[in-house]
This record gives sequence, C-alpha cells and structure tokens, in this order.
Amino acid sequence: MDQVNGSLVTEFVLLGLAQSLGMKIFLFVFFSLFYVGIILGNLFIILTVIFDSYLHSPMYILLANLSLIDVGLSSTTVPRMISDLFSGCKIISFHNCMIQMFFIHVMGGVEMVLLIAMAFDRYTAICKPLHYLTTMNTKTCMLLVVTAWIIGVIHAVSQFVFVINLPFCGPNNVGSFYCDFPRVIKLACMDTYRLEFVVTANSGFISMGTFFFLIVSYIFILATVRQHSSKDLSKAFVTLSAHITVLVLFFTPCMFLYVWPFPTKSMDKFFAIVDFVITPVLNPAIYTLRNRDMKVAMGRLSRQVVSARDIP
Repeated sequence: MDQVNGSLVTEFVLLGLAQSLGMKIFLFVFFSLFYVGIILGNLFIILTVIFDSYLHSPMYILLANLSLIDVGLSSTTVPRMISDLFSGCKIISFHNCMIQMFFIHVMGGVEMVLLIAMAFDRYTAICKPLHYLTTMNTKTCMLLVVTAWIIGVIHAVSQFVFVINLPFCGPNNVGSFYCDFPRVIKLACMDTYRLEFVVTANSGFISMGTFFFLIVSYIFILATVRQHSSKDLSKAFVTLSAHITVLVLFFTPCMFLYVWPFPTKSMDKFFAIVDFVITPVLNPAIYTLRNRDMKVAMGRLSRQVVSARDIP
C-alpha cells in the first residue's frame, strides 16, 4: 500500500495509557488476563458449536459468529495496547494505522448486523414459534451471516477510501492509544469538516439507530410474552435483560466516540477498554455460559477431548 496521496507523514504517535510503573503493571496483568479469557472463551464456544451437531441451529451459529467477531475486534487493539504499556516511544506506522482502523470498523459493522440478526432470531422464536423453523432455517441464517460481513466491509470501506487519500503533512499525534477515523482525520492538512460529518453519520448515527431499534425490538418481545403468559415473562425478562446489557456495553462507547467524537482522554480510555476488552469477555458469559444447552454441549466436548487424550 504505497502512499500515493502525497502525505509526508509515515508514522503516527499514540497516547500512553498510564504514566506510573504500578499502573502499567496493573494494566498489563489486567489486559493480559482478559485477552487470554477472550481468546480461550470465544474459541471454545466456536469449537463447541462446530463439533456438536446438537448446536447446528441458527441461534448457535449466530452466537459462534459473534464469538469470532469478538476475537477479531479485540485482537485489532488489545495486543498493541499491551505491548505499548512499557514502550517509551509509542509509534505506529502509517500503513498499520490504516489497517487497524479498517479492521476495527469491519468487525464493528459485522457485530452490529449480527446483533440485529440475533434479535430477529429471538423475536421469531418467542413471538412466532410455529413459524420459527420455516423463517429461521439454516439457509436464512447463513444469508444473515454473509450479509453481516458484506455490510461490515462496506461500512469500513465507505470511510477508509476517503481517509487513505487524505494528505498528512503536519502533526502526527493521534491523541489516543489506537487509530480511529475521527482522530486521524483531524491530522489531515485540509478542511475535513464534510468528511467528519460522513464519519459521524456512518458510525455514530448508525450506532444510535441500531441501538434504539434493538431496544425497541426487545421491549416488543417482552410485551408479546406478557400478553400470552405472565408466568413466562420473568424468564424472558432475565434472558433479554442480559442481551440488553451487552447492547448497552457495546453501543454506548460507539455513540459517544462517533456522535460526540472528541471526549476527554480519560473518557476515551474508558470507552475503548469497554468496547475492546470488557464486552468481548462478557459476551460468552451472557450469551452462552448461561445457556443450558450450551453448557451441556461444552461438557460433552470436554469429555471427548479428555477421552481422546487418554487413548494410547
């Protein structure tokens, strides 16, 4: 990827997460443990869904794809955050900065569509159970997954093609500990007002619209359950409240970072840690480890692995 846009900047300076040695050690342990948990937890879920035929249903296929996205989204930033903690000069090359931004938005776009697909799956299962097998069959599920990836790529490319061609010839301090479109655009040697609006509309307004659409859909599901059976309302509320928790944790940082794209540095750190570290850990716990069928399947897979290891 040659710089054909006339930029003089070949690297960007990232912001440090901590100054004191004690805080750096704490963050190193915190990020390392959480990242290992993200990788192992989500990969175990993916493998369980792949190898357990009882889980080859739309609900679990979507959950496995969500776990895959969580691994990818976390991996775009967390390893870099860990390695930069004890680095004196936090430099990222122009190319690596562009690649990081691109994949953050691909993964983020895919996750948004997957969350919509999962809400549609729950709506169909709870509100239209007699039509579930015909509406949410394997073909429909795979179509939703492919659509999610296509929309994620379009979402990232629609911003990336403008940013990659911007002239960067002056300051190169990103003002954050990872590269993202709103902050990098500010460093361009030209008036970027219109482009900033495009990014705000593309990432911020879409995040807000998706969030409120999902919240309304879950409220509608609860209202439908209440009409049919007040006895099942508490069970549905417990399940859907966990899903809503994930929505709040995922979308709140997105809305603040893109609708209000320049929060204080402390807020920026908090939002990034929630999106890239906390949410990918909570997704497996909320969506799968609370699920009885998933826990039974994980037990079966664990026993198969132990049995295969004991065979001489």
